[in-house]
Amino acid sequence: MPHYTPENFQSCTLGLLLGRAALVKDRILDSHLQAFGVTAAQFKVLIIVAQYGVDTPAELCRYLALDSGSMTRMLDRLEQKDLLLRRRCPDDRRQVRLALSEEGHTLADQLPQIGAAAMNELLGILAPDELASLEGLLTKVLLAAGDTLTALRTAAAQPSISEHA
Repeated sequence: MPHYTPENFQSCTLGLLLGRAALVKDRILDSHLQAFGVTAAQFKVLIIVAQYGVDTPAELCRYLALDSGSMTRMLDRLEQKDLLLRRRCPDDRRQVRLALSEEGHTLADQLPQIGAAAMNELLGILAPDELASLEGLLTKVLLAAGDTLTALRTAAAQPSISEHA
């Protein structure tokens, strides 16, 4: 169902609001991470490796929509901070496998609390039903747009048919 026309597009602020929300979220996250010497962008890499078991730069690029050059620089910084290890795959030396270092694991254990505090700062103004509506609407939009990561996350959250039997 089309909502926008060339005539009313100039008054459309949704794209701006979505972009600003992402920027403000990262700014708030940066402030919560400052004491740990990690940025919001680095937080995203660490949390994806820790929580989703992603262990290749290519898969991280897909999760974060980054090009390989940007990802290489990000991984360099995390490696310099002794938070991440890169190792050649023994089966295929062209591939690199990622793993958290001991310090990376220690920090990763704290990331859910840090992330929760930042998200509460951003979204604490919403009532629980408003937050659920916002998440549902954004999920619906992303699924309709063909976002594969949202589809995977949604499928993983759905109980299987055998669980209902």
